[in-house]
Amino acid sequence: MTLADLKRGNRARICGIDAAEQSVQRLMIMGLVEGAELECLGGSLGGDPMEFLLYGSALSLRRSDAQHFRVISTPVAT
Repeated sequence: MTLADLKRGNRARICGIDAAEQSVQRLMIMGLVEGAELECLGGSLGGDPMEFLLYGSALSLRRSDAQHFRVISTPVAT
């Protein structure tokens, strides 16, 4: 599963990255690294870009970039 597969309200932890693209490497500098936990806040009407909560900040990603980050689901905090 990748970040692009998440739906609004889903939480996940990054477990793998395909870092061949320069755009993905720039996102890694911004904190999208293995072990980082995110929450999907939703997306635009067409689903692109997607918005995530990462370390207390909202981050928008193109779906094509989000596909480079493999994730595992984590439980939603209640």
